[in-house]
Amino acid sequence: MKPLNLFALASLTLAAIPFAAVHAEGDPALGRQLAYTCTGCHGIEGYKNAYPQYHVPRIAGQNYEYLLSALNAYQKGERVHPTMQAQAESFSETDLQNLAAFIASAGKVTK
Repeated sequence: MKPLNLFALASLTLAAIPFAAVHAEGDPALGRQLAYTCTGCHGIEGYKNAYPQYHVPRIAGQNYEYLLSALNAYQKGERVHPTMQAQAESFSETDLQNLAAFIASAGKVTK
C-alpha cells in the first residue's frame, strides 16, 4: 500500500473512533427524549415517583452495561415483569442503548 493511502486510511480510522463510541454506548440526549415513561416509576431526577407505595428501584446513575442487559432481558422475556416487558418491547436496540445511556448519566455530577 502506498504511504499516502496508508496515512489516509489511518486518519479515517482514527476519526471514526469517537462516533463508534457514541453509537456503542448510546446517546443520552436521545435517551432523555424516550425516558418519559421511565421517570414516572423510577424517580429519575426531576420527576416525582408516581407510585410511592410500590417498591420500584431507583436506577439513575446505574451502570450502562447493567441497564442495557436488563432492558434486553425484559425485551426477550428472560426477565419477567409485565410493565417492564411491555415497555422494553416497544423500543428498538438503538432506543434501548440510548435509554441506558441517559439513565446511566442521570444524577451524575458533571463539571
